[in-house]
Amino acid sequence: SARTRERLRAALLAECAERPLQEVGVAALVRRAGVGRATFYVHYADLEALAVDACADVVREAVEALHAWRGRPDPVRAPQALAGFFASLAPHAGLYRALLTPGGGGPLGRVLHRDLREYSLRERTRAGAADAPLVASAVAATFAGVLADWLHGLLEASPDEIADQVWQLLVALHASR
Repeated sequence: SARTRERLRAALLAECAERPLQEVGVAALVRRAGVGRATFYVHYADLEALAVDACADVVREAVEALHAWRGRPDPVRAPQALAGFFASLAPHAGLYRALLTPGGGGPLGRVLHRDLREYSLRERTRAGAADAPLVASAVAATFAGVLADWLHGLLEASPDEIADQVWQLLVALHASR
C-alpha cells in the first residue's frame, strides 16, 4: 500500500513536470505509475487528494525550516534551513501554485496552516505563553500567506530575501506579546 502510494506520488510529480496539474488525467497517471485505475481510487478520492499528499513533504519541510534554530533567534537573518526551503520549491513550483492560492488558501494552504499552527501552538504552550493560540494562528497565517504570494509572483524576492523577510515578520509576532 505504501509502495503504491509512493509510485502514484512519483508519477504525479513526473506528470506535473511536463504539464500543469489541471491537464493531468488519471489514465495517464496510472499508466505512468504502472497501476490500475481502480487502485488509484482505493488510495485517493481524486487527483487533488493525491497532489496534496505528494506535496505533504513540503509542509513538513516548511515546519522544520521555521523551527531550525536553537537558542536565541537572530531577528534579522533567517535560519539557513528556511532559505534552503524556499530555494527547494523551484522544481515543482507550478504544482504548489495550483494547490496553494494567493493569500495562503487552497488545499495545500489548509494543510500548511493546520500543521504549522499545531506545531507553533505546542511550542508556545510548552513555553508557558498565555497568548499561544493567538500567536500560533498568526504565525501559520503569515507564513502560508507570504509563501503563497511569493510563489504566485506577488512578492518579488530571491529565496534568501524572502526567507529573511518572512523570518523578521515571524520573530516580530513572537515578540509582540
